Amino acid sequence: MHMHKFEKIWLIFGVGTLLVFLSVIGVSAFYMGNQPPSCLATIDPEKVDTTAPFNEPGLKKVEGKEWDYELVFVASAFNYNPGKVEIPKGSKVKIMATTKDVIHGFEVAGTNINMMLEPGFISEYVATFDKSGEFLILCNEYCGAGHHMMNSRIEVVE
Repeated sequence: MHMHKFEKIWLIFGVGTLLVFLSVIGVSAFYMGNQPPSCLATIDPEKVDTTAPFNEPGLKKVEGKEWDYELVFVASAFNYNPGKVEIPKGSKVKIMATTKDVIHGFEVAGTNINMMLEPGFISEYVATFDKSGEFLILCNEYCGAGHHMMNSRIEVVE
């Protein structure tokens, strides 16, 4: 079988690109320890209101952990609880969120915080808020007729 010179070049280029891509993924996964979210943390969606820490949503200062605050959100029928939170500038915050009813999104506009909230699972994200201002939290998963009104706010203060 005879292959044209240009076919050989494109074949070598394609295989080389594939090897580089797989090498980058391998280094990222094994050497740097990057992993997809595991969804190991679960919760009974019918008992969210009585299960800690979701029975008291909001911001709480924590001691002895790698983050300064824990921010707990509960999503349900077109709202987030709490509706507004103030966070000190420069704080490292672990955001924990869940939902009681249907799938919701949790996107903090202007940041890279973006989680999907599913009934029965707890989503977590650790972020540092270095920029002061007000950040809008939006639901980016269609959840019903009032979806467009579902929002909350994070205010980062000095």
